[in-house]
Amino acid sequence: MTNVIDLADIDPGMLELVGGKAAALGEMIKAGERVPDGFCLTTRAYLDGHVPDEELRAAYRALTTGHGADTGARVAVRSSATAEDLPEASFAGQQDTFLNVEGEAALVEAVRGCWASLHSARAVAYREANNIDQDRVAMAVVVQRMVDPRVAGVLFTADPVTGSRSRMVIDAAPGLGTAIVEGSVVPDHYLWPAERDRAERDRAERGCLGKAQLDELGAVGQCLQARFGAPQDIEWAFDAEGVLWLLQSRPITTLFPQPPETADGEPHVYLEFGHIQGMLRPFTPMGLSVLKLAAAMWMTAMGVPVDPLHGITRIVPIGGRAYADLTDLLRSRWTRARLPQAMEIYGPRVRQVIEHLLDDPRFAPRRGLPFRPATAIKMTLRLTPGALVGITRSVVRPARARARAIQAMHDIAARSTGPGGLATAAERLHYVIHDAQQPIMGREMMTLTWPLMTSLLLSGAPSALLNGVASPGELDLTLGGMPHNITTEMDLALWRLADGARDHRDLLTGTSPEQLAARYRDNTLPDIGLGEFLRTYGRRAAGEIDVGLPRWEEDPTPLFATLANYLRLDDPQQSPEQRFARAAATAETTIAQLAHRARPTRPLRGRLAGVLMRRARTLGGLREIGKFAWLAPLRETRRQLLLIGADLAEAGLLERAEDIMFLDLAETHSAVHHRTDQRALTAQRRASYQRELRRTRIPGALLSDGTDLETLAPTPPAADGVLVGMAASAGTATGKARVIRDPTNAHLEPGEILVAPTTDPGWTPLFMTAAGLVTETGSPAAHGPTVAREYGIPAVICLRDATHLITTGQQITIDGAAGTVQIQ
Repeated sequence: MTNVIDLADIDPGMLELVGGKAAALGEMIKAGERVPDGFCLTTRAYLDGHVPDEELRAAYRALTTGHGADTGARVAVRSSATAEDLPEASFAGQQDTFLNVEGEAALVEAVRGCWASLHSARAVAYREANNIDQDRVAMAVVVQRMVDPRVAGVLFTADPVTGSRSRMVIDAAPGLGTAIVEGSVVPDHYLWPAERDRAERDRAERGCLGKAQLDELGAVGQCLQARFGAPQDIEWAFDAEGVLWLLQSRPITTLFPQPPETADGEPHVYLEFGHIQGMLRPFTPMGLSVLKLAAAMWMTAMGVPVDPLHGITRIVPIGGRAYADLTDLLRSRWTRARLPQAMEIYGPRVRQVIEHLLDDPRFAPRRGLPFRPATAIKMTLRLTPGALVGITRSVVRPARARARAIQAMHDIAARSTGPGGLATAAERLHYVIHDAQQPIMGREMMTLTWPLMTSLLLSGAPSALLNGVASPGELDLTLGGMPHNITTEMDLALWRLADGARDHRDLLTGTSPEQLAARYRDNTLPDIGLGEFLRTYGRRAAGEIDVGLPRWEEDPTPLFATLANYLRLDDPQQSPEQRFARAAATAETTIAQLAHRARPTRPLRGRLAGVLMRRARTLGGLREIGKFAWLAPLRETRRQLLLIGADLAEAGLLERAEDIMFLDLAETHSAVHHRTDQRALTAQRRASYQRELRRTRIPGALLSDGTDLETLAPTPPAADGVLVGMAASAGTATGKARVIRDPTNAHLEPGEILVAPTTDPGWTPLFMTAAGLVTETGSPAAHGPTVAREYGIPAVICLRDATHLITTGQQITIDGAAGTVQIQ
């Protein structure tokens, strides 16, 4: 069986034989593109472990015979690994290329060099980072006739920086294109099609490429993107006669997925809102489907019927994240002016983006409302009477309102159990779609909502009453050590559990969390009281609003990691209970001081502000209660879905029960009622989900052409070594940074500053030993900053790329009132 195959004979199904680069070259040749002649030494030779000299030399002689001595004998030798140039991993620059190779002996050595590069440190690390099985990768080698370029470069069919699919980016320089790839020259930089301004056209006329060449490259880019079905990174060269040669094409793997096509074909604006709930990781398809279902049921309860299977259309899944379509609000004369202020909760950069779009002619104001007047009237009539009564009662008697809210939370949990008579998958699915979310749609949810809303109103009122008397940082201090917060109570309960388990400290700190969780499930772990903790809080987890993710009661691994962290804390003064008590005492002292300070000039306002701040503290802990209440029906929804998944797996429609989380509700309905085989779909979805889990940066705002709008916002000026984010919890802290992207097995030493992409209640046990908090996204009203304030932990949020700009072990100082992080 031959070890050599001509590039023109390669078919798309030969990936395992010829590798990614050669497979793409074969596809380009079949598309009629001009590719230098060449052949591929297949993976068979690599797997045999020795170079087939005679075959290789014969192929080289056949390739170079009949060409001029100056160019014909020289070839390019490029790696073509089976995991290379794929949609999920490009391996750009990770394996070796040898140019201007001349002679048979030199060719053999170049092949050996390509093979060796498969196991270079950088290539191994790249495969590990992308979860690619090291043992299944093999190396083919592409050998092509060299092109002597007058000018060469790289064409991106989408902007790799902004993500825009509306324009291509072309970098060009005289000579070999490798100088651009290696970064050793400053290339001429073009946008295609050229932007409308004169400066861009002038630049095109002065560079090393003319308009005709740019248009030729643009046309080639369009063809290859259509051929491969994804944006491409293309290496090219124009020879001395002006002939365009294509040297390789691979997917641009760093782009965030483009939003789905819209029915009207017009530009749309999308805002990512999952991070407000601490959900920056991708949702499972079922998780997002259930989220849309809950929103649809809430709208229906307000008198505006929405199809529960498909949910609210304004919630758009992009890259597995939840985005809201803001286009109608941005184009409406009635709402556009108020939109930037409303976006303040998402951080300063998002507000900048919206302000920028107000001047974009594509989003010029139009007549009409962004909603149906009848819808607004219905919702107002349904909500207003209850709101007036609920808020008034909460202000007048906050303690009683809090007690009613807590009872309502327990009532919702009691109602969140499926009927015992459910037997078939169809019955369970009917319950999931029509009944599972009902406990949060009725009177109990309103009973806890109005005290919660009242706490927000009361917390904001003192800033106006004490304007000029109190600083924002002082007002933040009044929110510390807030009692009756379900998340704070959970964290303190976990701390007490750790404190009571100190007799087992060596076991809990010296055994991996995974092993401890396995022993807990097998009932071979000493009883430390975890079962009782899980009976109250087992419905929680990191990313808990996604029904597709396991709860702590299913997998307590993260809790054992946190217990180990707690047991490393030796200073009693730094115990979470002490820190919480100090924060509460500081809050009470600050309230008294501010009221006293206001008396000389504003006696009435000072007295009223003191009353409101104390009532805000009575109700403020309820901020977490609504979400915690929702977790009860979510847990039951998950249980029923897994039972449906087991039925579908037994019928051969799914591989395993858990795969149901990679379907949405409509697809599950099709599987249950029409016995549709969903195995191929769920396998594809699972692979996409795993790829998205590895993505470390998520655009906060997107255009429908894929443009990451935050890349267009100006970077705020800052002093050397100072990073500017958004203030979230007052105070300063200095310590070593600990960058954590997943709390599952996180290790945080006492006194370290936690740096994370985002946080939700599943992260907050880590706060108990942290000196401070820095996150890339968030809102002052989100769970993480709220809990940080209650512990008296300084917090800075919305610091773009914090987990990349800060590294573990760096000494940093954070100022939670100024919103700054100084790297020392």
